[in-house]
Amino acid sequence: MVGPDPLRRRFCFGLAGLAGLTATGLRAEEIVDLSWRDLVPQGQMSLPAELQGLMPHDEAAMASRQPPSSGVRTDWNGRTVRLSGYMIPLDYDGTGVTAFMLVPYVGACIHVPPPPANQLVLVTAAQPYESDGLFAAVTVTGMFGTASTSTQLAEVGYALSADRVVPYRRQ
Repeated sequence: MVGPDPLRRRFCFGLAGLAGLTATGLRAEEIVDLSWRDLVPQGQMSLPAELQGLMPHDEAAMASRQPPSSGVRTDWNGRTVRLSGYMIPLDYDGTGVTAFMLVPYVGACIHVPPPPANQLVLVTAAQPYESDGLFAAVTVTGMFGTASTSTQLAEVGYALSADRVVPYRRQ
């Protein structure tokens, strides 16, 4: 890769404006453990009815079948959060993943239509993460914020600047 990737740079700088970053990684403040339901405005369903059952797989563009989002929550903007999900790699540095979409279930955006934007998180990592491949289960800790953006896979409602990405471990 020649020079910094514009996608990574845009989200790293966007999130840096939300709160101060430290060069040493995780900040001393409290880490907020989030679930996917926490990303949906109160009173809204976390997964639309059309995605709650089995869906046929065809060759149609998955992004075109993304249901509309019911909005995003700003409660955790600028906070350090921890969220677990499945990785869809978007950018690499050597063999390590430096940008990925974090999704709530296996197959999202690739094998079945993407969930609403408020159930997708664009993650950028300064340190490349050696992934096990598509849909690796991970837990990401870092600065969180709303960041409406579009990828070729889906519309995304949140961004997370990762201080730490680790394989998911059931607690």
